[in-house]
Amino acid sequence: MPSMMSPLHPLRLILVVAALLGFAGTGLAQQRTLPDSRQQISLSFAPLVKQTAPAVVNIYTRRVVQQRVSPLFDDPFFQRFFGQSNPLGMPRERVERSLGSGVLVAADGLIVTNDHVVKDSDQITVVLADRREFEAKVVSTDSKTDLAILRITPPRGEKLPFLALHDSDELEVGDLVLAIGNPFGVGQTVTSGIVSALARTAVGVSDFNFFIQTDAAINPGNSGGALVSMDGRLVGINSAIYSRSGGSLGIGFAIPSNMVRTVIDAVAGGGKLVRPWLGVDGQTVTADIASSLGLSRPAGVLVNAVDPKSPAAIAGLRVGDVITSINERAVDDPEALKFRVATMPLGGNAALSVIRGGKPRQITFQVTPPPEDPPRDVTQLSGRQPLAGATVANLSPALAEEIGFTGPGQGVVILEVARNSPAARVGVQSGDVVLRIDEREVGSTSQLTRLLSRTQSAWKVTVRRGDQVLTSTVAG
Repeated sequence: MPSMMSPLHPLRLILVVAALLGFAGTGLAQQRTLPDSRQQISLSFAPLVKQTAPAVVNIYTRRVVQQRVSPLFDDPFFQRFFGQSNPLGMPRERVERSLGSGVLVAADGLIVTNDHVVKDSDQITVVLADRREFEAKVVSTDSKTDLAILRITPPRGEKLPFLALHDSDELEVGDLVLAIGNPFGVGQTVTSGIVSALARTAVGVSDFNFFIQTDAAINPGNSGGALVSMDGRLVGINSAIYSRSGGSLGIGFAIPSNMVRTVIDAVAGGGKLVRPWLGVDGQTVTADIASSLGLSRPAGVLVNAVDPKSPAAIAGLRVGDVITSINERAVDDPEALKFRVATMPLGGNAALSVIRGGKPRQITFQVTPPPEDPPRDVTQLSGRQPLAGATVANLSPALAEEIGFTGPGQGVVILEVARNSPAARVGVQSGDVVLRIDEREVGSTSQLTRLLSRTQSAWKVTVRRGDQVLTSTVAG
């Protein structure tokens, strides 16, 4: 940590700026003053940039896609003008290239970037700040957080520069930050700004919407780059911008380092990422809800449903409770609740602050992974029946977490629907839950298979899609 006399300390920088603007001292009307030392004139982020920039890399990806040629080119009339370069009408290959940024988080070549930067890539090239190039391999991806872990292999014995992670919960609005990345492919670029807001949950970039907002200029190509705190540590991964023109408008969003840490820890542990499970569904407490519950202000999450086998139910959480914080961290909406649970380490206990009947209370629950109960029993349906071509499974908390399913966690869920299959023609979709076949309740994949094995002239299929219940009658 820099000392109070360090030229990088944000408090000292702010005081100097205030002095230059004439705000130093006790009143706004005080006379403007000049810098009184060479040190004040030469204050700069340069030492911090030299410390952190070498750990930020450029990422170039390459993907080969098949591009089908129009059937018109098979017509002799068009061939007179365009030739017979593709006489058999075979698909042509087209190479798509994209760019982004990444951050070295370990000396052995482990890199964090955005999942959307490397998704579906055939080749990934990482360029270090010293312009050396390395081929990178994808170690792990997590589309729910829009994070990906890559690895490059440095020369034997070489330790690469990397950034340690800062506790993103220590950030406050107004803190100075640097954004480092490769905007528009022009090369490594550094911009400065402040933290504009915390816990932004309405961005819609990933399943875990909980972002740091900054006014440091972030542009296309910055995705996956570093948001750096004044102590030279990684506080976030730049992920998205708010823009109507494609350029920076002073509103950028970064994934907090505490979420990044969970993905890195999963890789270090050698296993897949498993997040804790609370087992509740809720809604934001609005002003109307707060008034009806007798709350002094709208804050927290109103619990609408509790899974009877969940840690929340075992701990005593009830429908109608209002969750206001987890481990003394405020929870203002369901997205914040989801983030707080997802970033807790498995094992041990966590404390919920809730309001029940207008009175505050503490509830302690165990931080455990979602169970595979019942076993998923993935089944591909076939035969002469309306759901042929659909792949289904028993819905469990573990499967719901894996596929990003929201809603009641029981029943038979459709995982996939083959194109041009009977199921596709019926109109069922991935994520639908099969409720009934001919008014008979469906509780498991084996029961669904038995109900569909009969021969009949018509079928009545009822599914739940989100908050809707849809019914179709299909000829046999």
